[in-house]
Amino acid sequence: MHSDPRDVISKTPMTAMQVIIIAITVGLNGLDGFDVLSISYASPGIRAEWGIGTDVLGLVLVAELVGMAIGSIVLGGVADKIGRRPLMLGCLIAMAGGMFMVTTATSLLVLSAWRVITGLGIGGMLAAINAVAAEFSNAKRKHLSVSIMSIGYPAVGAVGGAVASILLREHDWRAVFYFGFAMTVAFIPIVYFCIPESVHWLARKQPAGALDRINHAMRKIGKAPVAALPEVSEETRKLSVMDIFRPGLIATTLICAAAYFFHITTFYYILKWVPDIVVQMGFERSSAGGVLTWYMAGGATGGAVLGLLTMRYGLKWLTISVLVLSTVMVSIFGQTPPDLGQLGMVCFLAGFFTNAGIVGLYAIFAHAYPTHVRATGTGFAIGVGRGGSVLAPAAAGFLFAAGYGVPAISILMALGSFVAAGVLVFLKLKPDVRDEQPVGEGAAVPANLSRAV
Repeated sequence: MHSDPRDVISKTPMTAMQVIIIAITVGLNGLDGFDVLSISYASPGIRAEWGIGTDVLGLVLVAELVGMAIGSIVLGGVADKIGRRPLMLGCLIAMAGGMFMVTTATSLLVLSAWRVITGLGIGGMLAAINAVAAEFSNAKRKHLSVSIMSIGYPAVGAVGGAVASILLREHDWRAVFYFGFAMTVAFIPIVYFCIPESVHWLARKQPAGALDRINHAMRKIGKAPVAALPEVSEETRKLSVMDIFRPGLIATTLICAAAYFFHITTFYYILKWVPDIVVQMGFERSSAGGVLTWYMAGGATGGAVLGLLTMRYGLKWLTISVLVLSTVMVSIFGQTPPDLGQLGMVCFLAGFFTNAGIVGLYAIFAHAYPTHVRATGTGFAIGVGRGGSVLAPAAAGFLFAAGYGVPAISILMALGSFVAAGVLVFLKLKPDVRDEQPVGEGAAVPANLSRAV
């Protein structure tokens, strides 16, 4: 028997069950992607049915993003306190309820309220699955696993976009949400029966029955059980989720949150406004969904390519490079003529680089934070960053209402990725380590918690 189950997972080849768990996180991230995208697919129909303008539509589009921001910040800490598994199950229930109830809405206020609830589930899920993907992977493939998890958003979004386009040919916008509800409900038993609690979390937190739960998880993923719990020092037990705001990690927290905030403004500008822009060019709603599908397909491809590249090249500079290229492609999108073929190709390339940037940032979050604050740090960065996702659709909506055109607005919104690249230059990633040490006011900064300069 091995003395520390975390070493077993970190240093031995990944088993088929570990790969399956990573695959499930891909699907869960894809649910997040479809849930967020569902309002984009449905927005032309909502706008036509309820007779609202672009400025009001922009506010409706941000409703679930507000919930995501709150969910990521608040529920990320919950995942570090009660575990990854119960939070994922709770978030799935919230997402399913929100997706179904939005179809019963009779006013914009009620619709927006249910989108906020859906967003709460999405935000908590994002923080939890980032930790799960990192903690069920071995050290060699940790960045790749997190990157693969991240491409679930555009990959399943692309498939969902294709299905949404088909549904919208024969049905109204509510059909999109019925489809999302069914997919979300299907994942509840999959998570319940297939994903055990994180061994890293159990070994660090050591709740009642931790040894039995660790060995159950180890057997489930095809690893040898352990005879005893690893020793956790008293100092380590005192570590708090609030460590992300203490000297050892505060710089990392600020840099990660700022970089995510600025890049997400660019990402969500395209994500939320492509359907309406394409419809305003004179094309059918189903065609708008098709163009968005190309964007998501490009995102899946870009995320996969970046994940493979992280096995050979430095994560930080890869991410900075794709952020700069994201700026270029979103600017080019604004100059594209009303031709579905050209729009699809440009959106594919824009999606390639914008989502590769998201994937790189997620991998950075998983690497930069130790186990006891991994979900908290990820959740905070995502939550604050979601301010950019709230800002982008609303700002673009008011700019359109003020008379600005797609070319000018696209250039302005593309600058978010460029600023994110500049911010990320100041982040210094250290070699990956497992052991946590206390970080407090007036204390020396432990080397393994110092992640940025």
